[in-house]
Amino acid sequence: MKKIVLVLLGVTLLSCNSKAQDQKEKKENFEVTKTEAQWKAELTELQFQVLRKEATEPPFSSELNKNYKEGTYVCAGCGTPLFESEHKFDSGTGWPSFDREIEGNVAFSSDNKLGYTRTEEHCAVCGGHLGHVFNDGPRKTTGKRHCINGAALKFIPENE
Repeated sequence: MKKIVLVLLGVTLLSCNSKAQDQKEKKENFEVTKTEAQWKAELTELQFQVLRKEATEPPFSSELNKNYKEGTYVCAGCGTPLFESEHKFDSGTGWPSFDREIEGNVAFSSDNKLGYTRTEEHCAVCGGHLGHVFNDGPRKTTGKRHCINGAALKFIPENE
């Protein structure tokens, strides 16, 4: 009887950690697709790890975190416009933060890697990982905080 209970307990524990929980709703067919070798050749090592392997850069490490110039933040992988400087704010988290995205250019999926569900953001054109969106942004605007890895972005000044 003890063996049956132990087997059932083991099966129950393993079933709670199934691969189904790791699945995302993100689309797999993107307008811009490249091989891993092509991405590695075009991106810096940090950009590759963030955009293609869903890594997170260290907080306060991006020069874009404290950039307050007017312009557009584009995907470092494919150049798609993602965020406007007028929607950027200092969240104090150490990553560039925005209260809204350029609609249609950012895709969303679920991320359960930390044991709870977060909303992950990707470039809608190349699928590059950008960061996550949270509901603790400025209440006077959208209430959203798009917490974005600076390595996933390039900044294009307004007059360029």
